[in-house]
Amino acid sequence: MIVVGDKLLSEDIFDKHFACDLNACKGACCVEGSGGAPLTEEECAILEDIFDEVKPYLTEEGLSVIEKTGFYTVGADGDLETPLVQGGACAYVTKSNNGTLHCGIERAYRNGKVSWKKPISCHLYPIRLKELVDFTALNYHQWNICEGARSCGVAKEITVLEFCKESLIRKFGEDWYNEALKTYEIWSAK
Repeated sequence: MIVVGDKLLSEDIFDKHFACDLNACKGACCVEGSGGAPLTEEECAILEDIFDEVKPYLTEEGLSVIEKTGFYTVGADGDLETPLVQGGACAYVTKSNNGTLHCGIERAYRNGKVSWKKPISCHLYPIRLKELVDFTALNYHQWNICEGARSCGVAKEITVLEFCKESLIRKFGEDWYNEALKTYEIWSAK
């Protein structure tokens, strides 16, 4: 593990490559898995506040689930998460004409309808956070559906740290990210 401020980073964040390739996976992360996207209490309140602006970007199936379950649910592990359509797709997912899945929240954001991009757990992926007593641990999650992203990252020479720059700055601030970059430069020079 590598220490940057009060964060513990797995070495994989520095030495593994990753760059989402929606042409390869078609947004499978919005469907696969055992639960919805992890949410914080603050994000649940945001979902309620922005729902009217996001609603036009969602599918009928997603809207139906949200109407029945609410803007978020409690998962099997007791944590807050986005609701799922029949145990599969996130209720906030939308599909493009070529079948690629996209986040309806992010589409509303890109169209200037809301100022919140999407849940931080989605934005940070493939990094997963775990809160410890004195540290926040950042771990690289390697999922079989992201093989295209790993290949794309290698081809473009983009590390997980570089790929997640925007989301890491959103979560921890620019000063922390710059410190992480300096640490990466020292680490990679060895």
